[in-house]
Amino acid sequence: MTDFTSSEPRHKGHTARRGTEFLFYFSLIFVLAIPFALVGWVLEVFQKQTLMLHGPLARAWAEADRITPLIFSA
Repeated sequence: MTDFTSSEPRHKGHTARRGTEFLFYFSLIFVLAIPFALVGWVLEVFQKQTLMLHGPLARAWAEADRITPLIFSA
């Protein structure tokens, strides 16, 4: 079994800046996705006649969570 307790902490470098930039883009995409997610949610509620669906904020969060990493992978 390997002992990881004696290893030194890893240097994070520029992750703080990238983390801030990532959060900025995530927030921007999230806010812009809310109206579209709301419209899609309302349409699906009328089509399926149920409220047992992910809400508009959950949908917008999922879209932002899907799109933001694509920006940083390029």
